[in-house]
This record gives sequence, structure tokens and C-alpha cells, in this order.
Amino acid sequence: MSTYLKHMGGYTNKQLKGNSFDEIQKLFDREMKRVNTFMAMGSEVQESKEKKVEVKEVEEDDEAELKKHLVIKKDEDIAIDAIPLATKPPVIIDYKLHKEGMMVHYQLIRADRSSKRYSLMIRMLQGIDKEDLEALWKLVKKNHGDIRHEDEF
Repeated sequence: MSTYLKHMGGYTNKQLKGNSFDEIQKLFDREMKRVNTFMAMGSEVQESKEKKVEVKEVEEDDEAELKKHLVIKKDEDIAIDAIPLATKPPVIIDYKLHKEGMMVHYQLIRADRSSKRYSLMIRMLQGIDKEDLEALWKLVKKNHGDIRHEDEF
């Protein structure tokens, strides 16, 4: 019985250890009852039980009962206090390069005058999204012009 309970009932040795024979017998009987009363999905008995339940639910749900609990409000009466889950930082409006010896630091300045410095270009690119990258590219093109030549393509 203990082996059956471990494999089929999902019990562990720790759960079964120290139990008397009668306690293990009760657990075993409960598991066997579950096995013996199992009904396969799609069987005739299962389908007839489901139909009986559906008919009973429809009879119990009276239309007047539903109307008692139904409250209709006009659109004007509804106020929604929306709280944004995430706020997008302001657009990048400027950038600066700072050289300290051999080190180069990249500073991005946003519309609210907040700024952030990055020591590595890859860290800067990880911290911005596509819209920020497009804004930064426009600033670079505006400050340095388009230096690509037609013969490079």
C-alpha cells in the first residue's frame, strides 16, 4: 500500500513514515476510491452529468434575478483615474563628448535638462530605445552633416 501511495498518490516516505497501518489503509482506500470513480472525458455518463448541470444552472438563473443585480451607468457617470505604469523619459535634445586623457565619456542631455554620462558606447546604446536612437542620429547629422558619399554604396 505504501508503494502504491508513493507512486500513484504522490506521497513521500516522510509523509508515510510513522503512520499506523490503519492510517495508511485510510489513505489507500481514498486513493482507490478516486481511481474507481474516475470517468473518462467524453464518456456517456460524463456527458449526461454535464447536461444535467447545464439545465439546472439555466433554470436557476432567472432573468428577474439578474436584473436585480444589474446596474447600468451612463458614460458621463464613469470616471477613470488612469495611472501610467511606465513613464517615458523626455526626448534627447543634445549630446556631448568628454575626453579625460585616453577615456571618452558620452553625455546625453534630455529635454528636461537631465543628463547621464556613459563611459562605454555599448552601455549608452543599451540604455536608450529606438526613438531615442533616432533623435540622437538626427542630432549627429545636424551637427556634423551627412558625410556618406554616393560611391560608398
